[in-house]
Amino acid sequence: MKSFSLGLVAFAAFAALSSPVLANDPKATIADLDARLAKIGTPRVDGTDTAGDKTVPALFFGESKINNNYDVVDAVRKTHGATATVFVRQGDEFVRVSTNVLTPEGKRGIGTQLARNPAFEALSAGKQFCGPIDVLGTAFDACYNPIRDGAGKVIGASYIGHKK
Repeated sequence: MKSFSLGLVAFAAFAALSSPVLANDPKATIADLDARLAKIGTPRVDGTDTAGDKTVPALFFGESKINNNYDVVDAVRKTHGATATVFVRQGDEFVRVSTNVLTPEGKRGIGTQLARNPAFEALSAGKQFCGPIDVLGTAFDACYNPIRDGAGKVIGASYIGHKK
């Protein structure tokens, strides 16, 4: 009976440690999102596409268009329990083209812009931002990274957030 109890305790400890709820390291999660995107291919903008009710640049990784494709962001939610977004840069704005972040109406926030906040300022300067942030009305521990094309130009951004 004693070995059964120890085995049960060990299993419970393993399950708790591998739970996405406890794996709230924003820097590790953004690294995973960026690695998943990089595995698809080199980022580039080519033509235009819709994002919600907006026409925005079409963001590709390799031959895969990211606009309105939720495979990668949903995989990050499944693996890490985190929200995830890929933004495309349109002029001075960053527009959500792939996200699992929901609006107050319960729809994906496609076509919404990154708020003018410290993350926006960092990305506009081509830098990473990690820290507390409000995303569409909810508090998160978040990380944002610029997405650069082959020439080094910032063409978008990746984001992950762990709900506070």
